[in-house]
Amino acid sequence: MNQDWIATARTLSEALPYLQRYSGATVVIKLGGHAMGSDAGMASFARDVTLMRQVGINPVVVHGGGPMINEMLDKLGVKTEFVDGKRVTDAATVEVVEMVLSGQVGKRIVQAINDQGGRAAGLSGKDANMIVCEPSDPRLGLVGEPTQVDTGLIKQMFAAGVIPVVAPLGTGKNSETYNINGDTAAGAIAAALDADRLLLLTDVSGVKGADGEVLTELSAKDIDAMTADGTIAGGMIPKTETALSALKGGTRAVVILDGRAPNACLLELFTEHGAGSIIRL
Repeated sequence: MNQDWIATARTLSEALPYLQRYSGATVVIKLGGHAMGSDAGMASFARDVTLMRQVGINPVVVHGGGPMINEMLDKLGVKTEFVDGKRVTDAATVEVVEMVLSGQVGKRIVQAINDQGGRAAGLSGKDANMIVCEPSDPRLGLVGEPTQVDTGLIKQMFAAGVIPVVAPLGTGKNSETYNINGDTAAGAIAAALDADRLLLLTDVSGVKGADGEVLTELSAKDIDAMTADGTIAGGMIPKTETALSALKGGTRAVVILDGRAPNACLLELFTEHGAGSIIRL
């Protein structure tokens, strides 16, 4: 027998218990970093998500788009201010944010999934009032913090076999458009869906301990202690905060994993040791 076939049969045999475990499960994936910037990375991610749907998982893709937004703002000559290193989202900026996220970025992901044989549709948190926000910090203008998430539209898409691709935008109580941090939006959606997994794709290998080694399993108490002693710092702080918020909201587990690794999502779900740092309460 061809050795490739033997290897494939062995892989499928090992994956079978995990396929059964996740049948009917909801998995929310925050897409960002390398996979969004590379055509090859995007195609690989799209294949993974399509396969998830084909084996009975309900994936939801929530994406960012910061570099694309910055590029378009520069191209259009829209100048904005910064407070503590964070961009102030005024009325002119949020128009560009919505154009880029719901248009350019979202449709690219939808097309990539459709090209791999999946059925994807793009929407934003504004559609059907899915995400209602209040200002996260008045100094930052139209940057929103989700206060309500209605998952009805996403569940209708699940029933129709469609993969939702969600741009992190929301609506305010006075019909404002709010820009939401992509991780924050993904965490809020995962909590509202009581998702089995929230996968946060990053450009690092996971959460590292004091010795620099990636930790494969952490608890909420571990996260609190490592943040307090400075082991978790910089850009990893908001990601772990999102993880804890999602867990407290009803998500079973959150995984911070390296989106640069080929098939990272599949390796996390369908292999014994996973591919990143899994966090549970």
